[in-house]
Amino acid sequence: MRELPWPAKVYSVALNLAAVFLLAHCVLVAGWMDRVEWPTLLVLALLFLVCESVPTLLNVPQAAVSVSYSAALAAVVLVGPEGAALVGLMAVLSVRPGLPLVKRLFNGAQFVICGYAAGWAFETAGGVPGLPQITDFPGILIPYGAATAAFVVINVVLTATILLLVGGVGRHQVALRSIFQFLGSYVGYATFGLLIAGLWATVQSISTVLVLLPLFVARWALGHYHAEQRSYDATIAALCQAVETKDYYTRGHCTRVSAASSMIAEEIGMGTERLRAIRYAGMLHDVGKLGVPTKVLQKEGKLTEEEFAAIQLHPMRGLEIVRGIDFLDEAFAGIMHHHERHDGKGYPMGLAGLEIPEFARIIAVADAFDSMTSDRAYRKAKPLDVAVAELLKNAGTQFDPIMVSNFIKALGRDGWPLAQTAPEPPGELAETTVKDHDDPTMPIQVVSER
Repeated sequence: MRELPWPAKVYSVALNLAAVFLLAHCVLVAGWMDRVEWPTLLVLALLFLVCESVPTLLNVPQAAVSVSYSAALAAVVLVGPEGAALVGLMAVLSVRPGLPLVKRLFNGAQFVICGYAAGWAFETAGGVPGLPQITDFPGILIPYGAATAAFVVINVVLTATILLLVGGVGRHQVALRSIFQFLGSYVGYATFGLLIAGLWATVQSISTVLVLLPLFVARWALGHYHAEQRSYDATIAALCQAVETKDYYTRGHCTRVSAASSMIAEEIGMGTERLRAIRYAGMLHDVGKLGVPTKVLQKEGKLTEEEFAAIQLHPMRGLEIVRGIDFLDEAFAGIMHHHERHDGKGYPMGLAGLEIPEFARIIAVADAFDSMTSDRAYRKAKPLDVAVAELLKNAGTQFDPIMVSNFIKALGRDGWPLAQTAPEPPGELAETTVKDHDDPTMPIQVVSER
């Protein structure tokens, strides 16, 4: 508890007190202790504990998910809300290595609350706890659906709240596509709970063994998906680090452009698949700098036509570097064309207006805004209102006015982190880029060699 921010401490204590109150209520319910099937409750509790002890890590800091809720939902049907709450309490006893006590208590508390709430929803929708009979189907599906919805919604809300309070996740750290897939898999795996309850009528506790194998196959599939996503992110991060190592003063630029691009994409209603792609495109938009000679990037004063041509080729160099990364999808177009101008005077192909791919029009705005609002070797960061005014000034010439307008709307709603003062670079990086091809207020000057 000591390392938690105080709002998270208050929230965690309140949740634990609520769970204790519910457990006391469950134990004191008249006659429940006498009529509960203790062998059934014990088997479900053990199944829950096994599943809870081997969770799948998510692509969100400090978060993991297990398929233990299948056992909790089976308990809703077989032993009612009180039994489901006791089954959820088993999360405190998880043998997952390295899990601190505060997380054990939180997990146990929220599963107690979710289990009881799911049981209440089951009964409210007309379900009767106990061993289901053939005649109960398909009528049991509606109460079970209500229980699943209650469990999933409350679990997601309680978990998301603690993550927000401890600062573990922000608005743009999680792709909407991942959220929808997670919720879909959550509801899908919940059907195992009904399968356990349905089989119990014929094979009793053996049903848990029969379901355990497909349950862990499902867990493996979920883990494999998230591991694949983490490997994608690691690949992108490695390329970004390579770019920022070469150009010291732009460190963090890739991440900020990705966040700003996501803001615009969400504002214009982009679908979840494309949101993931625009996030990657923002991260990798300047990867072509790896193909530009360092002496050109670090040159003071005007550039020769040959040197400027090397700068103009960096989007194409970027495309060559990432061409083999097949999961980038539409991101290729953003990387290739993010320096095109709305009036057709950009590079590398001189596209204009709607000829420019949508990803590129988004990244162009995000790229310029972050460049203006970040420290550079030749100047300090510009105030946000100055940068916004510059975007508006160049809307219709350099930038797509629709993208500028939507970015300003998103900026007004979500804000933008204040630029941090850049420390002096280490000695070996003392020679740093003094020109910025992304900054519309400081255009690169070219001298003719003729």
